[in-house]
Amino acid sequence: MNERQREYFRAKLLAWKEEILKEAKTTLQQLQDENVNHPDLTDRASSETDRAIELRARDRQRKLISKIDAALARIDDGSYGYCEETGEPISLKRLEARPIATLSVEAQERHEKREKVYRDE
Repeated sequence: MNERQREYFRAKLLAWKEEILKEAKTTLQQLQDENVNHPDLTDRASSETDRAIELRARDRQRKLISKIDAALARIDDGSYGYCEETGEPISLKRLEARPIATLSVEAQERHEKREKVYRDE
């Protein structure tokens, strides 16, 4: 992977992270603004369910941010774009689709097959 490609993925990852942080800030503001005590039990239950779903989504995005940070660290240390399992380059097409990828398509497929076998047992 050349320097131009690394800078492209760095910018893509940073933009993705910024978007997630912006969404999180918006969600936090909405949750604070929505701190209303609904007189109707059904409205209250619906509001609590919506809140729980939103918080789960934010938790998933928090984990995604750590993966983005790890990918940025790999760009800095020169290991970005190489499969952690085989050491082979990860295709640019795969990195474009999933910039935080750590495994090549083949290694990922093997990993998922092993996971399925263990889950089925």
